[in-house]
Amino acid sequence: MAVSNIFNIDDWKPRTELGKKVKNREINDLGEILDKGHRILEPEIIDVLLPNLEVQLLEVGQSKGKFGGGKGSIWKQTQKKTSEGNRIKFSAFAVVGNKDGYVGVGFGSSKETVPAREKATRKAKLNIIKIRRACGSWDCDCRTPHSIPFKVSGKCGSVRVTLMAAPRGTGLKAERKCRVLLGLAGIKDVYAKTKGQTATKLNFFIACFNALKQLSKIKLNEDFVKEAGVVEGTTSKLEV
Repeated sequence: MAVSNIFNIDDWKPRTELGKKVKNREINDLGEILDKGHRILEPEIIDVLLPNLEVQLLEVGQSKGKFGGGKGSIWKQTQKKTSEGNRIKFSAFAVVGNKDGYVGVGFGSSKETVPAREKATRKAKLNIIKIRRACGSWDCDCRTPHSIPFKVSGKCGSVRVTLMAAPRGTGLKAERKCRVLLGLAGIKDVYAKTKGQTATKLNFFIACFNALKQLSKIKLNEDFVKEAGVVEGTTSKLEV
């Protein structure tokens, strides 16, 4: 499910020093903030620096079917029994990305669906990361950032997701909802291998996100960067 992302910078009153610099246009690059390790505490910073950001809610729950069966739902509903009755909570899992090197995920819960969605979206913006892309497949030598530079793995609970570089034109060979996360990150071709209880969708999505995190944690040789065409973050200012 896609969520509209409307933001007016004139209505924003920043409360942090970083937010004030972003509003005054002293900082215009999100990559600069992430490279210096600054902690982002205001989601409006992401709205200003990534105006083309897209928001998607992934299915982490299950709704009851008409004849007893179930189908995927973007709301995960839980109940707590108390002396006053059942207390219902709704949870949502949001993915944000610009389809060009930046992606983030967030999980939020509340007594109502709309606040849960807003919490998840806010956390996803605060958790945004910059990823590396490249032509890391041995079967391809196009040197464009359509895939990932090397094999990476991520884990959450019993779920392990392994991402491998694929040649140009392969597409996203991964689970349907995992393709949404990879697509918002800007990856066009990749092979994915999963292990564990993948039916637990929340762990599955977080494991995929943790795998993307590993792309920026490995030091690369300068020769490999040139050969594979490695790009970190956005490519909108580059000719590829």
